[in-house]
Amino acid sequence: MTAALPPDSARAPAACGSAARAELQSRVVAALAELLPPHALLWQTEDTTPYECDGLTAYRQRPLAVALPETEQQVAAVLRCCHAMDVPVVARGAGTGLSGGALPHALGVTLSLARFDKIVMIDRLARTATVQCGVRNLAVSEAAAPHGLYYAPDPSSQIACTIGGNVAENSGGVHCLKYGLTLHNVLRVRGFDAAGEPLEFGSAAPDTPGLDLLPLVVGSEGMLAVVTEVTVKLTPRPTLARCIVASFDDVRRAGDAVAAVIAAGIIPAGLEMMDKPMTAAVEAFVHAGYDLDAAAILLCESDGTPEEVAEEIERVRAVLAAHGATRMELSADEAQRLKFWSGRKNAFPASGRISPDYMCMDSTIPRRCLGDILEAIAAMETKYGLRCCNVFHAGDGNLHPLILFDANDPGQLERAERFGADILETSVALGGTITGEHGVGVEKLGSMCVQFSAEERAQMEALKRAFDAKGLLNPGKVIPTPQRCIEGGKMLVRRGLLAFPKLERF
Repeated sequence: MTAALPPDSARAPAACGSAARAELQSRVVAALAELLPPHALLWQTEDTTPYECDGLTAYRQRPLAVALPETEQQVAAVLRCCHAMDVPVVARGAGTGLSGGALPHALGVTLSLARFDKIVMIDRLARTATVQCGVRNLAVSEAAAPHGLYYAPDPSSQIACTIGGNVAENSGGVHCLKYGLTLHNVLRVRGFDAAGEPLEFGSAAPDTPGLDLLPLVVGSEGMLAVVTEVTVKLTPRPTLARCIVASFDDVRRAGDAVAAVIAAGIIPAGLEMMDKPMTAAVEAFVHAGYDLDAAAILLCESDGTPEEVAEEIERVRAVLAAHGATRMELSADEAQRLKFWSGRKNAFPASGRISPDYMCMDSTIPRRCLGDILEAIAAMETKYGLRCCNVFHAGDGNLHPLILFDANDPGQLERAERFGADILETSVALGGTITGEHGVGVEKLGSMCVQFSAEERAQMEALKRAFDAKGLLNPGKVIPTPQRCIEGGKMLVRRGLLAFPKLERF
């Protein structure tokens, strides 16, 4: 940020000595203790350590305090207090994010919304659910199931990730190709601005009076507002769903097959891709029945009525066969379909079994370029001396390369960061973007300079200031400072540094 943020001396851990930090912590804790019950305020080291990172574990930082409000009134009070004291606030859900979006500020408060876990209402007639922000993604579908409904966006972390976090990152999932991202499935968002004033975006009505600001808050990574309640669309559960697992002896053929399926006018419920190293890792973990000899596999799902599914499956089979599929297996029943998907949904934990650490990247490219990016990533493995397993939301070109490394080995974390930045820059060169659904956080600050011009970043800053003039909500994330943004550069964040990454030219 620019001048909208507090001065450097109030933000940078390096510029604030331990005594000054301790004094600030004492004042902040005393002020928050007037607003929250004792069990809802943490500040001792052993209590705040579990909050020091999100799913991007390479970067860690403890906050001054962690607030765990239980009511919207308490949320508003905490925000008003921090706003008056010029103390940064970082909202946190389940901590499953993968870009450092919930990384604490060293001189700020982490606002945990984990206790906002109530399903307010399921409206089966309107096909909507109103839930608090801390409700788990999968819990919405479980609550709607008796009505024959479900919530379509299904991130791989859906058993743990929360709806509020999904809104912050505009999360997708394996079925987002047909049913859309979070943005396409959210009707209304309620919450508070940085000063604790109530806000509401969207509505349950088909159209919102006035400016439609809902698309601004969805995907804003906690920079514009703190979300407390969300109304989502529910989708009728299809009568039948079947999944084809197709094998290819060449990753380029697999990528071309993905483009061909969409070009044929087929929009599957899901269309996912895994390369050979990723397939081997997940097969050893969940035993999904994948072809371990294939260079790449595609998972293509059709859903709808039995007649619709049968017709689409035959069309998909014909396209895949014409583009080099060496083997195709169709799920025989619901149990086998879920087994096929269990491998894809467990790609991240499976990678954790074969490597001490991994960095999950997230970019998008045109579907026609899937083969190009896979070949480029293979060359990068040699360049950086690190392995990479690839799993993609292939249908919409959203990549999730998992770079494997050991943070205890000097130099590997830096090489992994360079590897990841190289993937992002290559994605942009191919006509794509640096992020699909994981957000920018701190991970991709340098890559923002590759994707966006100084003028575009200035517009983003102006939007941020319109909602948060003091720059207190999740500062140091998403929009790089002009001083730190070197054109064509990349971010090298050292552990323990929150807001001031070191930037270096390629």
